[in-house]
Amino acid sequence: VQLVESGGGLVQAGGSLTLSCAASGRTFTTYALGWFRQAPDKEREFVAAINRLATGTYYSDSVKDRFNISRDNLKNTLYLQIDSLRPEDTAVYYCAASVTDLVRVLLTAKEYNYWGQGTRVTVSS
Repeated sequence: VQLVESGGGLVQAGGSLTLSCAASGRTFTTYALGWFRQAPDKEREFVAAINRLATGTYYSDSVKDRFNISRDNLKNTLYLQIDSLRPEDTAVYYCAASVTDLVRVLLTAKEYNYWGQGTRVTVSS
């Protein structure tokens, strides 16, 4: 399984970005998917998750009114739309996948088997 993120960059506070994660290796609908982020000198934290059929999502409290996770099961791609960016959103964002038969969201890093290399988002004030 390979996950390749893209879409990060330098953005002013209040701006928007869409991160993408292209997956390959197995049938895309076998993956539960998630986004995590790691800010400088901080632990990696959960951001958002989506189940393998795109029928359920979950967000951390800090992002749930500004971030939107989605997936295109025909394009084998996961997305994270980020609006109203804040300086505290500055981090490396990682997509993660876990192969599962269950239709559920996964909320912790230890539940994911595969990780991308990350894409950096920097928000200037």
